[in-house]
Amino acid sequence: MTREDTFLAELGSIVGVDHVLSADVDTAPYLTDWRGRYRGAARCVVRPGTAAEVAAVVRACAAAGVPIVPQGGNTSLCGAATPDSAGRVVVVSLGRLNRIVAIDAQNNTISVEAGCTLAAVQEAASTVDRLFPLALASEGSCQIGGNLSTNAGGVQVLRYGNTRELTLGLEVVLPNGDIWNGLRGLRKDNTGYDLKQLFIGAEGTLGIITAAVLKLYPLPQTQTTCWLNVASPSVAVDLLSRAKTEFDAQLTAFELVSETALGLVLKNIPGAQRPAAPSPWYVLAEFSDAAPDAVERWLATQLASGLVAEGTLAASQAQAAKLWALRENISEAQKIEGISIKHDIAVPVSAIPNFLETADAALAQAYPCIRVVAFGHVGDGNLHYNLSKPDAQDNTALIAAQPEVNRIVHDAVHALNGSISAEHGIGQLKREEILRYKSPVEMALMRTLKQAIDPQGLMNPGKVL
Repeated sequence: MTREDTFLAELGSIVGVDHVLSADVDTAPYLTDWRGRYRGAARCVVRPGTAAEVAAVVRACAAAGVPIVPQGGNTSLCGAATPDSAGRVVVVSLGRLNRIVAIDAQNNTISVEAGCTLAAVQEAASTVDRLFPLALASEGSCQIGGNLSTNAGGVQVLRYGNTRELTLGLEVVLPNGDIWNGLRGLRKDNTGYDLKQLFIGAEGTLGIITAAVLKLYPLPQTQTTCWLNVASPSVAVDLLSRAKTEFDAQLTAFELVSETALGLVLKNIPGAQRPAAPSPWYVLAEFSDAAPDAVERWLATQLASGLVAEGTLAASQAQAAKLWALRENISEAQKIEGISIKHDIAVPVSAIPNFLETADAALAQAYPCIRVVAFGHVGDGNLHYNLSKPDAQDNTALIAAQPEVNRIVHDAVHALNGSISAEHGIGQLKREEILRYKSPVEMALMRTLKQAIDPQGLMNPGKVL
């Protein structure tokens, strides 16, 4: 047997030979990112079924000096879960670690393995009349381990916070194969460094998250969803301030959608229907446990003031789901038309109009006829700002100019004390870009942590750093 055969046989002895995939037809789905932007190669794909198996695989890889790419649902938008083209790595897919371990309704916690889909966690919580509030368009396929590794945000950050705020404890396999068990469902634990925070948002570069204890909340008894026509982002920010003043934590989502973004959904997603008359911008707002008549009165006030030109209140859960589908299908609708230059930025909420005005103007001057698809979580200052051209040939030229396009957008963000990655992570996409916007002190601290925890540099190489 060759050394490679021996190594694969060792992995097979750990997880079972059926869970070591090496044929091209079997590994292909694990080697391309969701956007189709990155394609890599791997020695094999390993599918462990327990944390102990993950640890044994990591130990085997560490002993052989083989790099590891952890992978959840493979829904990354920045190439974080895709290997490079060298073919040296082992992809460790966590999909078989999909058990709901325990639900403690009185403690408002749920313990889950990392391969559980987000939708499965939401459903498990609902069986005890609890809410796990992380909500993403990819919730049917994305996995909790990936959500944790990217500190996913979603549409309810306004009320409940990012994944970081929703996590109480973790279990992590470290780069040497040790298992750190920090699965404590405690809201107060001041016994030294908060180690879980090292791994949340680290994109698998410091270890492999195998399980988590997550916060739950009471399931809302009522939800009121409305689609509002507004004239500009500035008006949307003003409307947000009024809604928060009136409803505080009962305002659980506040999304901004441009007419350009909505137009792509109406064009490319079967069954999508315009909910109201055309408008330059729209707000999709959700109120939880607020009296529906109170929301109606508030909306009537905004209509009377002229801040809202037209408003649609969902009359049923089915109608609310249709409104949310318009928002959640924007990325899919744009993907159908080809690759775009995606930006996932955050600025102070008050600076959103300034950012859009500045970036739009600079891009229009540099790249005439550019199509700006802007939408996102205006309630927490996070916008998805995607750029393309309708003509395929023109779009190819625009994609080739991505470094220059990024510079325009990210400089505008940086000038407003913002972030070039709000919730998608760094991955391969922004690995070089962060060097321009993070201070040397920050980068040195990150490299020090990486070297201390992963001295061989085997965990998800080429990502973040």
